[in-house]
Amino acid sequence: MSQLKTTWHHIRRSPFQSLIAAITILLSFFFISIFAIVNSGLSTVLKYFETKPEVTLFLKDGLDDTAIGNIQKDLQTYNGIKEVSYVSKNKALEIYKEQNKSNPLLTEMVTASILPASFEITVSDPEVLEQIYQNYSTKTDIIDEIIYQKDVIDALLNWTNVTRKIGFIIIIIITSISFITMVTIIGMKITNRKDEIKISRLLGASNFYVKKPFLLEGIIYGLFGSIFGFVFAFLLALISQKPINDFFQPVIFIDLNVTFYLILLAIEIFVGAFLGFIASWIGVKRYIKY
Repeated sequence: MSQLKTTWHHIRRSPFQSLIAAITILLSFFFISIFAIVNSGLSTVLKYFETKPEVTLFLKDGLDDTAIGNIQKDLQTYNGIKEVSYVSKNKALEIYKEQNKSNPLLTEMVTASILPASFEITVSDPEVLEQIYQNYSTKTDIIDEIIYQKDVIDALLNWTNVTRKIGFIIIIIITSISFITMVTIIGMKITNRKDEIKISRLLGASNFYVKKPFLLEGIIYGLFGSIFGFVFAFLLALISQKPINDFFQPVIFIDLNVTFYLILLAIEIFVGAFLGFIASWIGVKRYIKY
């Protein structure tokens, strides 16, 4: 208990230095939390697009039921196929009218005979899409056109990877600045108390006893920064949940899953305490030589 009182005394005696250390750690974990939430949302968006009907096979006119049935059976033999849906000409007309019901002029002259039948393929493994595309792109006798949203998936994947890399770099830079700031501040505090430390050593205090308040101080900064950085990020996610989710509909970009946030908080508390301990340990090792 006396060591905690000493640690609190150190913090109160230099409030501005303590505040700077706490705020830099808080900002680090605020951005770490934001990055984790955004990364989770991007993964959800990517998964949504990967498992949508990404390949649509438009059939040639005049195919009989046997030919259509054979195509469906062949598509279902691919590994990773989630669903193969056949859209007849009449069904295609219904879909077209529903999509353009606000503009009657676009539906007046359209009949089922001019719309192609098609297969919409939903997959659980996006790699299957390329196989289907390559295999059916050469079957021009039964396939009129293939719509394969490969460019959309590739662009989304590239954008996601770039966002993650930029976020990771920003986190490394901010965390490094916070770490260096904490080491420097702990060092300054040790320097300011050099005479006190010498007296304590002369009175028989052990080396670890002298260092312990500074180590605890670093851990407190880490705990404070990680908890409040997470809280501020969570509040921001809570406030912005509706407009962001509305923008990404039907994907739920910000999902307030209790388990996810509890795990994230636990990890950040551990990392924060560890980061604070390491920073203060480096500081005391560098400045306390006796």
